[in-house]
Amino acid sequence: MPQSPPAPIRALPDTLISQIAAGEVVERPASALRELLDNAIDSGARRVTVRIEHGGLELIRVEDDGCGIAADELALALARHATSKIASLADLERAISLGFRGEALASIAAVAEVEIVSRRAGAAAAAIRAEVGRVDAVRPAAADFGSTVTVRRLFHEIPARRQFLKSATTEGGWCVEMVRRAALAHPEIAFQLWQDGRQTLQLQAADPLRRIADVLGRGFATDALPLQAEIGPLRMYGLVTRPSAARARAEHQLLFVNRRWVRDRVLAHALRAAYEDVLHGSLQPQYALLLELPAERVDVNVHPAKSEVRFREGQAVHQALRRAVQDALAPALGGRAAGAAPAPGTSSSSSPGSSPALSAAALADADGVLPPPRATTSAPTARDPAPQRQQTLPLRDALRGWAPLPTTASAAARAADRSAAYSTPDTTPHTAAVAPSAAAAEAATPTSGHASGETPLGQALAQLHGVYILAQNARGLVVVDMHAAHERIVYERLKAAWDARALPSQPLLLPQPFAASALEFGAAEEHAATLAALGLELSAGGPGSLVVRAVPALLARGDAVRLARAVLAELAAYGSSARIEHGRNALLAGMACHGAVRANRQLTLTEMNALLRDMEATERSDQCNHGRPTWRQIGMDELDALFLRGR
Repeated sequence: MPQSPPAPIRALPDTLISQIAAGEVVERPASALRELLDNAIDSGARRVTVRIEHGGLELIRVEDDGCGIAADELALALARHATSKIASLADLERAISLGFRGEALASIAAVAEVEIVSRRAGAAAAAIRAEVGRVDAVRPAAADFGSTVTVRRLFHEIPARRQFLKSATTEGGWCVEMVRRAALAHPEIAFQLWQDGRQTLQLQAADPLRRIADVLGRGFATDALPLQAEIGPLRMYGLVTRPSAARARAEHQLLFVNRRWVRDRVLAHALRAAYEDVLHGSLQPQYALLLELPAERVDVNVHPAKSEVRFREGQAVHQALRRAVQDALAPALGGRAAGAAPAPGTSSSSSPGSSPALSAAALADADGVLPPPRATTSAPTARDPAPQRQQTLPLRDALRGWAPLPTTASAAARAADRSAAYSTPDTTPHTAAVAPSAAAAEAATPTSGHASGETPLGQALAQLHGVYILAQNARGLVVVDMHAAHERIVYERLKAAWDARALPSQPLLLPQPFAASALEFGAAEEHAATLAALGLELSAGGPGSLVVRAVPALLARGDAVRLARAVLAELAAYGSSARIEHGRNALLAGMACHGAVRANRQLTLTEMNALLRDMEATERSDQCNHGRPTWRQIGMDELDALFLRGR
């Protein structure tokens, strides 16, 4: 049966073009709100007020005190692809504003009623109104400096789109989230949010750490460690939670690149890898991190909603973020602020460049904890200083100069003799332990490691059921799981010893070929130097195949082809691979578990104190290799409450 002739090719009307574009830009009320917030922030506003009604479906209004829009430019503001933020391809490649395509207002106006009232300094206010593609004439208005953009009856004329939206409560929740994200990325701006006539959020301008605490809650801030690092052109700052504060759901996992909220699998993978051997089970880490790079090193024009970015040096960014988070999580207990010994939920980071512990006192006086965000991450206005000149050093070169933290290796050297008293294998669990060494005896003295005489984990009192060590410190009682604690100590010592002699490669007696895809071929060629550094040697074996000729010596008994495929897949997806390190760590963790002191091993007080001092000198000693806590603090207030004792 002959087919009917196709419809002729014809140009679409402008209104339909805008409505198609709106399908990409305006997914829900929160999407429209995000675009309006971007415009307000780009205008140089220092105060932004948001009002929504019925989850944003009936009303979204954003008021700002920014530079405003000239009256003769209001009609252009509602035209498609009209913008003041870029004028050439060169501007696009180094865009520093949140909005730049010039299609947001036109797209919103194609599916809703839009009114803009704006006033520039030294000029009269003006207003313009548009409804479903029809734009009225500009008219005089009365208003303060800045702009007010009102969106009413979103998708009212497009019921097919409206029926795919959720309830007003759910849509309103997404709008709140958009305001919170904008507030986190721009702590120098004050925000207010009104929902159905009721104020639900008020944030004054603050420093970054205080703003994170205000938005995500003091509970998040108390459980978090400050992170601050600068590597070549890359700058990172924010908060990452301790492993003990991980949750079953990814509730607070917020990433910002040049003050733009993004969903980026490379960054998410780097963070997950940083927490790899300190999280228990499938728990999710929590974080709020801001990354800044020169605009020309980040492509922001890769997603209609601008929620994804592409890095020029993705592999280097992945490695830098992972190492910075690992450094923030790594400090040993002995490296923390002297004085009170905090529980795993209240300790601080001593990584290079990090800030003091984010305690309640620190939050009360948080000004200056982190430097203010650079002016180059938002559009320059008359109020802002001239953008600073960015560094041009490639990030991968800067990474080579970043030496790893010396804590593990130095701790291993300092504690080598000290742990001899309790780490000797014991074939008779209920007999007395071996005699302590002189180093262990010295370590057990109260003045070891701290000029003040106080050690974070205090002094041992007794052993409970051959499993727990009970100790006393300035805050009260410390309970230590001795096997879990010793397991972490041995594990970190094994990793330091292995790293000291690099990652040797072992040639295979029988090279193993495998059929490779074009993606695997490309990854093998592009990342040849990385594969060699990992101890993995691959070569072409003919059309459509690769050959594994050598693997890391520690993993020589494993499946070489499976290892090679897994590494190539990660290199292709993320630009780097932790697969070999993960396999190495799994083997070392198993060795540490079997080599750690076992339950029912009777220790003397000197041996217990030697273990406590080793914990204080070991990185990540708050958790064992499986992510379980190694110790808990029970304060005197808790003990007094148990016995109804007034102090």
